[in-house]
Amino acid sequence: MSTKLYVGNLSYNVTSADLEQLFQPHGTVKSAQVIEDRDAGRSKGFGFVEMSSAEEASKAIQALNGQMHGERALTVNEAKPRAPRTGGSGGGGGYGRRY
Repeated sequence: MSTKLYVGNLSYNVTSADLEQLFQPHGTVKSAQVIEDRDAGRSKGFGFVEMSSAEEASKAIQALNGQMHGERALTVNEAKPRAPRTGGSGGGGGYGRRY
């Protein structure tokens, strides 16, 4: 099991420090990051937490998945590796003129 966890359904005012505090009772938190929208500068409502061991990560999932935080039920599970982005070949067309 990975030590990196996905945390979803976060309130938009949760900070990375809040996320770290939430997970600390379940083990050593190596890192905690709330993902922010670059344009809006606010949380996207999810983040990632890295625990120091797979055992601690498993305990955190069992303790926090489905638990209420604020007015939202958290989704906590093992983070999936990011799928590689493929170069999109969009568009095309534009051949010939239509009147």
